[in-house]
Amino acid sequence: MSFWEALAVVTGIAYLLLAMQESLWCWVAAAISTTIYLVLFWQVRLLMESALQLYYLVMAAYGWYHWRYGGQQAESLPIRVWSFAMHARAIIAIVLLSLISGSILAQYTDARLPLIDSFTTWGSILATWMVARKVLENWLYFIVIDAVSIFLYLDRELYLTVLLFAAYVVLAGLGYRTWRQHFLSQLR
Repeated sequence: MSFWEALAVVTGIAYLLLAMQESLWCWVAAAISTTIYLVLFWQVRLLMESALQLYYLVMAAYGWYHWRYGGQQAESLPIRVWSFAMHARAIIAIVLLSLISGSILAQYTDARLPLIDSFTTWGSILATWMVARKVLENWLYFIVIDAVSIFLYLDRELYLTVLLFAAYVVLAGLGYRTWRQHFLSQLR
């Protein structure tokens, strides 16, 4: 455990709490946490997780912009839901990409737990894009991804990050409930 891991955890929790409230500031907290984790994950040989942080930096900028200017009025981007068919395609894509990149990592690198690392990375890529687009079910994807991530971070002895992701599982459930209430109020 280090000061940097602790700071990444604090800003990671801030990101999620602010995202639950649909606050633009969530994207600033995400950028800070992501920058720190980019280095930490590289140091512990979670190569896909480290690469994921680069994507998160881009998505922090995109998410802020889309939430700010993507709706008809500033900060009014509505929450939406995906069809069953869209979810089926998304899940199949995550599994296939995970198998491909996990196999490549296992064969050509010294990455730790390459299949799990790949699954959490590809799932997070999709789920983060869903957050930026305000797709309600992003929270459900993150419950699964965060639960699997706990095992990954335990293996690398990132204990504060394990606690963060345990909190993420709970907060993602609360986030789903909060966004679902907002979504239902939009229908009235």
